[in-house]
Amino acid sequence: MKLGLIWFGNDLRCADQKMLWRAAQDVDQLICVYCDEPHHKRPSRYATQGMSPQRRGFLNQGLDDVAQQLQDLGQVLYVSQLDAFNSLSLLLNEWPVSHIYRNHHGGWDERQALKRIATLFPDVKITMDYGLSLFERWQLPFHVNDLPHSFSKFRRLVESIDIASPLPRVLELPPAPDVKFEMITAWKAKPIDDSALFTGGELAAQQQLSDYFSTDLPSTYKDVRNALDGWENSTKFSPWLAQGSLSARQIKTMLDVYENDKGANESTYWIYFELLWREYFHWYASCHGKQLFLVEGVSKQRNQGSFYAERFRKWCQGNTPYPIVNACMKQLNQTGYMSNRGRQIAASCLIYELGIDWRYGAAYFEQQLVDYDVGSNWGNWQYIAGVGADPRGGRRFNLQKQTEQYDPKQQFINKWQGQEFDAQLDSVDAADWPIYPS
Repeated sequence: MKLGLIWFGNDLRCADQKMLWRAAQDVDQLICVYCDEPHHKRPSRYATQGMSPQRRGFLNQGLDDVAQQLQDLGQVLYVSQLDAFNSLSLLLNEWPVSHIYRNHHGGWDERQALKRIATLFPDVKITMDYGLSLFERWQLPFHVNDLPHSFSKFRRLVESIDIASPLPRVLELPPAPDVKFEMITAWKAKPIDDSALFTGGELAAQQQLSDYFSTDLPSTYKDVRNALDGWENSTKFSPWLAQGSLSARQIKTMLDVYENDKGANESTYWIYFELLWREYFHWYASCHGKQLFLVEGVSKQRNQGSFYAERFRKWCQGNTPYPIVNACMKQLNQTGYMSNRGRQIAASCLIYELGIDWRYGAAYFEQQLVDYDVGSNWGNWQYIAGVGADPRGGRRFNLQKQTEQYDPKQQFINKWQGQEFDAQLDSVDAADWPIYPS
């Protein structure tokens, strides 16, 4: 009897899920496990506190949804409180697992865990699929380690590649053995916060996909994508993409149908353009590994940022001398979401106006964002800081000009109380000595 193990991660769905189809064909029994990494619950080296309540709630909803879908297929979703390596090691030491199924993840820790498992358990067949990306590795016209240094070159090389059609939902799965460990237990549904901006899970993801493409909004996307607020001013697919309850291929398929029915234009192309940016950072993380998290980034150019505890705290709280930044940060803290333009503005402020090491900002976004994705988040922060993929060497935004262009009537600032802040930015210096007003 063959026993398989599916390691779920940022792929909490049953449709367009090749590894479920593989398992249904290959094995007689199947363990489905999600590793709720301990570092999501404890403070980090960057003064952050693990997942925000918004991000945790969104994740719980995604787990609720996929657990219910698996139950309908006669399966069980087990959730481990251990890190991935120890979770898989425990299961493989206790159960005669012959197959592991996993979607390729760009994160360094995730890939190292799987590499260690492959070394420790050489008799286990590990099957890697590509459910988190538009393209499979073999489709890329270059080796991942030779990823182009700029997005523009990457886009020119890949934008005409054929993208596979999404797979339908799997119809049946092998049964689960009765797994009993103190730290690995069957998922139990959690209370739902009805006030949250986003609802996690595949059902909500498919609803947003259908709702968006049933309107004319895709035809004007490029005109409104830089708006700081408003549900209809962007696709809002990113949280479900990051969770994996929606696949990039599903979006591209719906986009193709829309263009066939209502016509293609620059705005509809720009939706694909944004998917390609996400794709670039997926492979960017795979290519650069630990360099994604180093202060000098992939450019190996030393960034001059330091750490001022008080300034960082005020930036996180939305309590800086810059009302537009304050509004963006308060929006993030309350909803777990911020527009792409807002993220660029907030990042530029932290790095260039406040002089803080960019990694603290990236870590705070990791804590807060319901659409956190390791490649997109850390790659974009490197881009703004000038230590990543930007050929211009960084992006410093004129905050006054950004305000005049994107919030000329200060409606966004007023909505989020961005004009409320301490008049004095620093009450202590970098060495924590008091600074007294002159």
